[in-house]
Amino acid sequence: MAVFDAIDFSQHENVVFGHDKKTGLKAIIAVHNTTLGPSLGGCRMFPYSSDEDALKDVLRLSRGMTYKSALAELPLGGGKSVIIGDPRTDKSTALFQSMGAFIDRLGGNYIAAQDSGISVEDLQIMAAQTEHVAGVRNSVDEHNRLRSGDPSPATAYGVFIGIKAAVEQKLGTTDLNGVKIAIQGVGNVGFGLAKHLHGEGAKLYVSDINPENVKRAVDECGATACENDTIHTLDVDVYSPCALGGAINDNTIDKIAAPIIAGCANNQLEREEHGSILQEKGILYAPDFVISAGGIIHVQFMLSGRTWDAATKHVERIGGTLAEIFQRAEQGKGTTSEIANILAEERIEQANTDVLQEGSDRSLQSK
Repeated sequence: MAVFDAIDFSQHENVVFGHDKKTGLKAIIAVHNTTLGPSLGGCRMFPYSSDEDALKDVLRLSRGMTYKSALAELPLGGGKSVIIGDPRTDKSTALFQSMGAFIDRLGGNYIAAQDSGISVEDLQIMAAQTEHVAGVRNSVDEHNRLRSGDPSPATAYGVFIGIKAAVEQKLGTTDLNGVKIAIQGVGNVGFGLAKHLHGEGAKLYVSDINPENVKRAVDECGATACENDTIHTLDVDVYSPCALGGAINDNTIDKIAAPIIAGCANNQLEREEHGSILQEKGILYAPDFVISAGGIIHVQFMLSGRTWDAATKHVERIGGTLAEIFQRAEQGKGTTSEIANILAEERIEQANTDVLQEGSDRSLQSK
């Protein structure tokens, strides 16, 4: 398995493979870029069919986290970790203790947070072995309300804000009452999103590989249950992929009927050229690493001791960032995903320039 030749390798600073025969741990940590700060990103547990699939996922996800933090204007770099295993059957205290020790060996270059297949409780076990874990402690906010360390609610809120921005851009309205939205994946984030949308009067269609998640959304949000394999074909206003990545691919792209795609799943475009195809079809795509930044904003603000109200206000800026991207795309400056990449790279390059200038200034002062 050649890392440097992997199609998703993008000048990653550090890719580390961890294995513990005693606990069965097989994991990969990828640090993409730390120009803006230490890399922070979720730890995911998934039964990958091959080591190559796990490597592809962690490389793409870590790069996405670099861009996500840059566009969210956070002092963080991008990293991610994956544990190869089934979260329904392969979890153990010893496994997560071993993962915590693995993370600790990077000395803070990577900070882990919650992701698919991993609970706050799992992270707390890791945190007993390393201080480089985020989102594991409950806290009391400025209004004396108990808050969980789980970043999922903030992610859901950010996607909700992003959908409103996309609807305004494409449909010319800020009113979601009666707007038809299909959510593929109603786990922690997808269900939180469904609750926000239901509160605004949106008509919801939902699917999930877990029937219990679908039932919860039907019972509590008045949603209509749909098949997970065909929900992207529905004649709705917004298709919201909120499960695993690659939902927009060669097999699905021609069947997507919605004029807007806006969801929290990472790496929704299986290939970059799918963004161009969506644009040609007149479909407005909200880049996933922009719209799903609420969770990382929440985690960074809590780590730095900022208030919940400040974090929420920062999450709401996602709408403005997307509006800028949509407007540039409308002006013919590229696809929304290309423009988002360029904006992120500009911010990282500016940070590099500032560091070089600072070093040069110090050198001159010392003479």
